[in-house]
Amino acid sequence: MASKKYLLLAGFMALFSTSALQAQDAGGGMYRGGGYDVNDTSLIPANRLNQHRDFMNGQYDFPAKPRNQWEIGINIGQVNVFGDVNSKSITNHKSAMPLGFGFTVRKALGYVVSARLQFMHGTASGFNYQAATGYLNKNNNPWSSAGYAGSSVYYNYKTTMNELSLQAVFALNNLKFHSARNKVSYYAIAGLGGLSYKSMVDAKNAANVAYDFTGVANGLSGSTYDNRKAINDKLKALYDGTYESNAETNSNRKGSATNTLRASFTAGAGIQFRLGKSISLSLEDRIIYTGDDLLDGQRWQENAPGATSLTPNTDNINYLSIGLNFNLGGNSVAPLWWVNPLDYGYNAIKNMKPSEGKCDKDADGDGISDCFDRCPNTPNSVSVDSHGCPFDTDGDGVPDYKDKQLITPTECQPVDADGVGKCPDPACCSNRPPVQNAGCGSVASGSISFGAGSAKLSSGAMSQLNSLANSLRSNPNCKAVISGNGNGSKIEQQRSWDRVNSVINYMVDKQGIDRDRFIFQYGNGGGDPNSVEYRSAGDGEVGPSNTPPPFPNLRK
Repeated sequence: MASKKYLLLAGFMALFSTSALQAQDAGGGMYRGGGYDVNDTSLIPANRLNQHRDFMNGQYDFPAKPRNQWEIGINIGQVNVFGDVNSKSITNHKSAMPLGFGFTVRKALGYVVSARLQFMHGTASGFNYQAATGYLNKNNNPWSSAGYAGSSVYYNYKTTMNELSLQAVFALNNLKFHSARNKVSYYAIAGLGGLSYKSMVDAKNAANVAYDFTGVANGLSGSTYDNRKAINDKLKALYDGTYESNAETNSNRKGSATNTLRASFTAGAGIQFRLGKSISLSLEDRIIYTGDDLLDGQRWQENAPGATSLTPNTDNINYLSIGLNFNLGGNSVAPLWWVNPLDYGYNAIKNMKPSEGKCDKDADGDGISDCFDRCPNTPNSVSVDSHGCPFDTDGDGVPDYKDKQLITPTECQPVDADGVGKCPDPACCSNRPPVQNAGCGSVASGSISFGAGSAKLSSGAMSQLNSLANSLRSNPNCKAVISGNGNGSKIEQQRSWDRVNSVINYMVDKQGIDRDRFIFQYGNGGGDPNSVEYRSAGDGEVGPSNTPPPFPNLRK
């Protein structure tokens, strides 16, 4: 009866959630299961901002994975033990109801796989309608200890358990080719954990005396199976539901006051209905495997009274539950199992479709056809990327031609309307010489960072140099000073030379800027030894465009 009640409740909740989803969609949808603003830098975690900047500048093909929300959930359901004793409620006492409850914490690792921690506390109970005498072949069992001597008994149990498991959850249907919305999520579960349990037996009545089972089958004709309902009713009326006796444990003793601890493996499947932007309903069924045969308090399986051939039978636990889940986290997209990873690609293809009469026009003269231009009103002489949008080197949302702080560190963002972050200027840069040549005002100053011991340009450094190259092309009479820091040792001086040489070679070989337009400086003190600074040369400022390496034999 309890199982039917839970199934009816689950069906009602599923019907309700589906109706709610349909009502939301009819009004235009209160959430979007797939898609997010790929241009929103605030959704990208700091460790993936470099990829995001390269993608926005057309130097990398794939957008960075956005930050996504955590999910916490609560659940309640029915706990059954599949073992030697039939699973059912003995009485109407709450202590004998096969109920469980718990909570979950889940985080997406990708669009398909997520990790989930789940705790479950439950009580399972049951009894057999078949009489048994197998306990006579076992010493130190609760039935002999309760005063039964040779008579048939009806096995029963109540098991209280706690389970904690770490699970991998696999989303099965968020990869969609023909729709963006993911209204329902189907998923599979597999995980490892631990189970603590204690089994008890109701072997005595309220007077602390062994039950008289002799009259249970009296007056019944036909097979035991045909009379199972009548036998069950008699047993329910007979039992008092106190569960006073410890069941057998794995140490072959009568019982123990302590719980049994077992490693467990769990597997299952579920379905989740999204009710709103931050709440969902889940229906789930899990099997918990422990390899233990005493979850129902009975080790030996027997099929008839007086059986002498007894065999062990491993018990398993089933947890059928219904739960509510809540999403947590600001500046984040929905958990990724609700997001269609193909959504961005489809939208990008849609936006690239030529519009009639626009592909042969370039209204703003930036070199990008209007049908591909995502920024159609770019001012004259502003360098743009392959999408027709002004470069934004530091990804702060302010294009370089408006940005008064070209390289704003991530920790100093968000920025104001001029692209200036909230951090003060570092002490190392407070004495940097100002740009003196007023005619080179659009050639910005900046600093390029290198890895310790390396002179290799990162993708972010190349992006900065691309902007510098565009500025030098727009100002053909300007020179740039490339200055390397680090003069603490011969190795540091040589490394400073290598880094300046790497920057100038990139500008000459990759960007086609004349080498004579650079002033080569290295071994400066006071700055970050792992950085190279650049600026426009002042009026009358001169210097060599190349110098011999100071200590070439120390490079390694």
